[in-house]
Amino acid sequence: MPTQQLDYFASLVAEDDHFPLTETAIAVAQHAFPDLDVEAVLYEIDQLGERLKKRISPDMPAVQKLQLLKHFFYQDLGFGPNRNDFYAPENSYLHHVLESRRGIPISLAILMIELGNHIGLKIRGVSFPNHFMIRVSFQQGEVIMDPLTGASLSKNELQEMLDPYLQAKGYVDEMNLPLSAFLRASSSREIISRFLRNLKLIYTEHERWERLLGIQERLVILLPDSIEEIRDRGLIFAQLEYLRPALQDMQRYLIEQPDASDAEEIREHMVSLENQVRQH
Repeated sequence: MPTQQLDYFASLVAEDDHFPLTETAIAVAQHAFPDLDVEAVLYEIDQLGERLKKRISPDMPAVQKLQLLKHFFYQDLGFGPNRNDFYAPENSYLHHVLESRRGIPISLAILMIELGNHIGLKIRGVSFPNHFMIRVSFQQGEVIMDPLTGASLSKNELQEMLDPYLQAKGYVDEMNLPLSAFLRASSSREIISRFLRNLKLIYTEHERWERLLGIQERLVILLPDSIEEIRDRGLIFAQLEYLRPALQDMQRYLIEQPDASDAEEIREHMVSLENQVRQH
């Protein structure tokens, strides 16, 4: 694992007050594309922002700015969903999304947020269950938008999208969770966490352990208080037969969570790994 890239990622995510969302999202791809020039990708996005700025007059109302942004993004540039291969990891890598003009809600949202910043629009990400959204704030209120299409969503439409999630979680009868609880703006750290976890899911399903380790290393850096991410890194190390680092991470997990529901399973795993270490 190239420590230089991980050090760079760690420097980006060190502080919540100065957390460069777009740069961090681009930098995530360095685990798979080690020669990626993050600055060049940022410059490309800035150039798009400058093109957009030329269409904006100083006294233009925010609602009109949003219409121009949407037209520029979806019509002129042609961004949209990759319907043929929605779960391809490339849909999460911003340099690839810029090239293909195809992404998933969260990658398109990050680009929309960045371009919105260029023209003074207050756009924030919303970690809505199963579908990342964006929230645009105006003096007269707020709009929730689907980053795949730019469509504004009504409360009824959002509730219809939320209900299956609530039912699956068993929330419906116990408590009536208000829709607003799911529409709060996410911090940059929360957005990158979801961004990484999307990739974690894809690489886990395809058992691409080296790629998965690159993502997991970043989750451990991003969420230093999450002992579960350290456990997961240990499990990935084990898959790659990096036995000693695997044992260290699992040991650390058990020290902090001796009564975890999977503690017994992790202990058994450690016994098996220790036997392998002895045989080596």
